[in-house]
Amino acid sequence: MHMQEIAAADIIRRIRVENPWWEGDHSIAPTYHELKPRAYFALFFPLVKNLSVRRAVVLMGPRRVGKTVIIHQAIQALLDQGSDPKSLCYFSVDHPIYNGLSLDKLLEYYGQATGVDYRSKQIYAFFDEIQYLREWELHLKSTVDTFSNIKALASGSAAAALRLKSEESGAGRFTNFLLPPLTFYEYLDLLGKTDLVKKPSGPVPRGRQYFVAKNIDEVNQQFVEYLNFGGYPEVIFSSQIRSDPTRFIKSDIIDKVLLRDLPSLYGISDIQELNYLFTALAFNTAKEVSLGELSKNSGVAKNTIKRYIEYLEAAFLIKVVHRVDRNAKRFRRANFFKVYLANPSMRAALFSPVKSSDEAIGPLAETAIFSQWFHSQLSTLYYARWPEGEVDIVSLSADTQKAAWAVEVKWSDRYCERHEELKNVINFCHSNGLADVLVTSKTKALTCNVDNVTIEFAPTSLYCYTVGFNVIHSKQLFEPKPRASKSLASPTVERS
Repeated sequence: MHMQEIAAADIIRRIRVENPWWEGDHSIAPTYHELKPRAYFALFFPLVKNLSVRRAVVLMGPRRVGKTVIIHQAIQALLDQGSDPKSLCYFSVDHPIYNGLSLDKLLEYYGQATGVDYRSKQIYAFFDEIQYLREWELHLKSTVDTFSNIKALASGSAAAALRLKSEESGAGRFTNFLLPPLTFYEYLDLLGKTDLVKKPSGPVPRGRQYFVAKNIDEVNQQFVEYLNFGGYPEVIFSSQIRSDPTRFIKSDIIDKVLLRDLPSLYGISDIQELNYLFTALAFNTAKEVSLGELSKNSGVAKNTIKRYIEYLEAAFLIKVVHRVDRNAKRFRRANFFKVYLANPSMRAALFSPVKSSDEAIGPLAETAIFSQWFHSQLSTLYYARWPEGEVDIVSLSADTQKAAWAVEVKWSDRYCERHEELKNVINFCHSNGLADVLVTSKTKALTCNVDNVTIEFAPTSLYCYTVGFNVIHSKQLFEPKPRASKSLASPTVERS
């Protein structure tokens, strides 16, 4: 039996289907048009539009966070601003019909489909899920180098793997843009519930700019919903998915990464082993683990576990945070570290949703706070642990490598009165010359002074909202300076 090859006409027909704005009302498909843009769109679109810098944009992020949607919304915005519809071409690179085709060949078919001279006319070329093209980074770099008139944009789900390859091969040729799971701010924004919080009115104590709640119980109720279901745009609008998050998040996000993406990208053979490790790490999100302990419990060699953790981080399922000691000094050997789920709602899909009073909500709230920082310079964040105590979040100054600020995450109001239970936090501040520290609470906001350290209490949900809001709206990382009036919640120095 002689197998027929896919004809050029079939490929061109597929390309036309993927680019409906070439005909008719010059608009993207209604399924994308009707969705409210994520707040990150305001950061992404200027990179798309910018033709003055000869660079491809590489849009990275985990599965189902809306990369394809944000690409189509960018195409609609270009159409709205007067771009020629046929100057915008989109390819879903993971479609089987494109299997084995180079970017050059795809552009050639685009030229045939539209009659556009893509070699000289200014065009925008969007390559979605580009990691399915072997050696995509070399193809993309070649496109940028060869065609000054083509603004190339690529997306992919294996975030760190994409970043690594783009940094190796695309130095000076690629601009990386990370689209993380929804922040708590975006979650309320997409639901139209940002009126639950407001900026503080009147003078702000010590320069802090945390949002305040009209009704903290309502905000906390939404925060618990966010912890359980809030990471993925599709989930928050679907009661069907919320009633069975396991089916959507586990099968469509986690399993596809573990069973398809990682094996194909890294040649992993023992999927069961990898799955077991991920489930164990997910259950212990925000808790300290060690390679030795993980190896002992699983019977898997330390080096293999280390490699698996790198893979899971590359696929944006987890984030590793390293440890410093009481004096904020880093350890030479990273024997102990914390692993956080990249989005807290993965835990509910794997196990069960949490309630406000459950023991698991503390680690999950801490996971949520770390996940708000994923677009900014998370590499400056650590946790501190020493024989007598621990502090959940410590930021080291990029200049001095000393502790710049610290946060202790609590889902309880009891510490607002029982300051003696915060002795470890106070000791850390004394050891590192920190004049103030933030401790999150469940509902209370107040400031007090203990042993010459100013402790500011702010509800966890409002702190989470504030960080997510500022990461997007300031386009900066908020790195306060010790003993200054700047804070985590007010935009200050470094570009993210």
